[in-house]
Amino acid sequence: MKKLDRFIFKSFIGPFIAILLVVVFVLMMQFLWVYIDELVGKGLSLGVILEFMMWGGCTILPLSLPLATLLASMMTMGQMGENNELMALKSAGVSVNRVMAPIMAACLLISVGAFFVGNDLVPKAFNEIYTLRDDIGRTKNEIKIPSGTFYDGIDGYVLRVDGYSETGMMEGVMVYDHTARKGNVSVTLADSAMMKMSPKKDYLIFTLYNGHNYQESNNINYRDTVLDLSKFNFRRQELVIPLANYAFEKSDSGRFGDQAKSMRLAQLRYQKDSLEKQLSDQRADRYESIARSLSFILAPQLDTAFYRKGYADYAPADYIRWKTISEQCDAYRGAKEYMDRAVTAVTSFDQDDYNYTFYLRRTSIELLKKFAQALACLILFFVGAPLGALIRKGGLGASAIVSVLFFVLYWVIDISGTKLARDGAVSPGLGVFISAILLFPIGIFLSWKAMHDSDIFNMDSIKNAWRKTWSKVSGFFRKTRIVYMGTPEFAVAPLDELIRHKHKVVGVVTVADKPSGRGLKVNESAVKRYAVEHGIPVLQPLKLKDPQFLEELRALKADMFVVVAFRMLPQEVWSMPRLGTFNLHAALLPQYRGAAPINWAVINGERITGVTTFMIDKDIDTGGIILREEYRIEPDATAGDVHDALMGIGSRLVVDTVDGIIQKSVETRVQRSFIQGSEVLRKAPKLTKELCHIDWRDTTDNVYNLIRGLSPYPTAYTELVKDGGDPLQLKIFSAVRMEASAPAGTVLSDGKTYFAVATADGAISITDLQLSGKKRMSAHDFLLGFRDPEQWGTTAGTSREEIEKTRTA
Repeated sequence: MKKLDRFIFKSFIGPFIAILLVVVFVLMMQFLWVYIDELVGKGLSLGVILEFMMWGGCTILPLSLPLATLLASMMTMGQMGENNELMALKSAGVSVNRVMAPIMAACLLISVGAFFVGNDLVPKAFNEIYTLRDDIGRTKNEIKIPSGTFYDGIDGYVLRVDGYSETGMMEGVMVYDHTARKGNVSVTLADSAMMKMSPKKDYLIFTLYNGHNYQESNNINYRDTVLDLSKFNFRRQELVIPLANYAFEKSDSGRFGDQAKSMRLAQLRYQKDSLEKQLSDQRADRYESIARSLSFILAPQLDTAFYRKGYADYAPADYIRWKTISEQCDAYRGAKEYMDRAVTAVTSFDQDDYNYTFYLRRTSIELLKKFAQALACLILFFVGAPLGALIRKGGLGASAIVSVLFFVLYWVIDISGTKLARDGAVSPGLGVFISAILLFPIGIFLSWKAMHDSDIFNMDSIKNAWRKTWSKVSGFFRKTRIVYMGTPEFAVAPLDELIRHKHKVVGVVTVADKPSGRGLKVNESAVKRYAVEHGIPVLQPLKLKDPQFLEELRALKADMFVVVAFRMLPQEVWSMPRLGTFNLHAALLPQYRGAAPINWAVINGERITGVTTFMIDKDIDTGGIILREEYRIEPDATAGDVHDALMGIGSRLVVDTVDGIIQKSVETRVQRSFIQGSEVLRKAPKLTKELCHIDWRDTTDNVYNLIRGLSPYPTAYTELVKDGGDPLQLKIFSAVRMEASAPAGTVLSDGKTYFAVATADGAISITDLQLSGKKRMSAHDFLLGFRDPEQWGTTAGTSREEIEKTRTA
């Protein structure tokens, strides 16, 4: 066993034993509370009570072991998570399932032990419990004569006591002797008396003082009607009363061995087979009995040789013939009587079958429970250990509460399934294993979540879900009026998400239509096209400070402005709504403030970017941050790929921000708080044509990132030149890095399969390109019409230093 396994095993086994003792004690108190009425007032010794509780504790072990396993596994993993031990192990390359392996091995041993406990110890315990309960039930309560009432707790005697002195002596004693069963013919009166029971509780000694004894003879017959009365005075008299069943006597415990709970696995199998054989034989006998008792009295009418005096084919028309109406009525009446007797017989047989099937179901349930209770320990481990790893809380706090909730779920399902199986509503197998069937998928799901480090109890997620639900509910009573501002395709998805979540968008502000292209055709923005399709009013101001536009904007009576990929707003606009104006930015502010954050994040080779919502103020992208969400950039992703991914993430973030502002459940944070240490702020200025010109004197990685960051728009380009001729512009949409040794800017190609340009430390193989005046094509298609590629060269582009100066300006 490795040190890690030993450490985890010790961390588990200690809490398991402690929790098991606590659980057994708690359940034993509940067990004692149930049977306390049967124990008190019997004069039982401490040894008998402790023995009763010991066997009772054994009977609850099958219930205690799964609960202890659940609690201990959850607390162990939760404690490791809380102490950052789990994080350290995962950082060292140890997976969660490897951490859980020693606990799973221990729980497997516990499951095996639980099977043997249920098969060997529990039947013995139930046998002893049944015997003790029967013996205790036959033991009479201790003799305690109350004052002022007639006490008949002693067989054959009725006693009355006026009261008790300080010394415990009874005063004003009356004793009626009914042992002769002739009524009140013997009465003893005494001023005082003392009562003492023999050590073995087999007789009671009454010592009476200063009293009288009255004896009456009531032997009356038809000749002698005289009644004799005798009176005796005494100063001291002892009355010995024999007692029975006042002392606890333990009997043989073997007489309850035929109970299902008192049987081991082999005995249950034998009894199950016997019951099935008896039930099968009894059903066969009953069916045969019914068939014989309901014999057809007119059978000769079916025999053609009998009623035709010779063999002939059977004719249905000749079936059942009566000579007279009276004979036919008698036949119908007899048939009805036969059917009544058949129904009665079948009903009585069903009742007998029920008795057999009841004991058969009971036996099958107890047989299967020995396996189900052992299996529960293993299944609850797969619930407890992952929950502990996910909650990351040990001790008797949150982990214990969640554990108990899951155990209650298991317990309720198990009890319900067992009851349904006992009543015959479901099969014994389904009734006994239904808790395992329902909890096993939950355990697998939680284990999968723990192995993949997924948060299912993230309070932020719960709060967000609550905010969304509350927003939808409150939306029925009061709709927040929203004006949406945006222009490109990136802004369409958040607008659509707001509409789909039933938010009330009362207007859209976008850029004015502009003529573009060779035919100067008027182009509408993507946001306008969407708004027109959905019947949303559109405002297209030329100037945002235009009084007419401001008046129209106020007339919409918006509570909130949402801005996505729009222009910088003047204070007259962003300060107008009562709930403020927020913007969606395609970067993790405060990094990459500016017009092209997606492009610059890829150009700079960033691995992480994201989206941010922030409140707009007088400066560009400097307002208080509301929500942020990260996104991992794949090594070969282009700006277009990142754009599409952030569009979906940003749409959800806009809806969350709107809901949070409406519910007042979000707070803004100053952007300076997101700057860590000596981190340099990077900007995202507008892209120019000069920045798109590739400088092949740069490194391969920088050129490759520049191509990715400008694809598919505005696209990085280079210029091909040959023998001092006019340069040809070549747009590059995608490329791959390759190793090469040639001067920077040299064209490398075999003329058929690849077209590359050398860089300072390698080369870039172009895979998707567009030559000026031509259509976009692959490098293979390009080379089919491009002769002698190696005779061409490239012009110098914008250097990395010039790009950095532009970016930081």
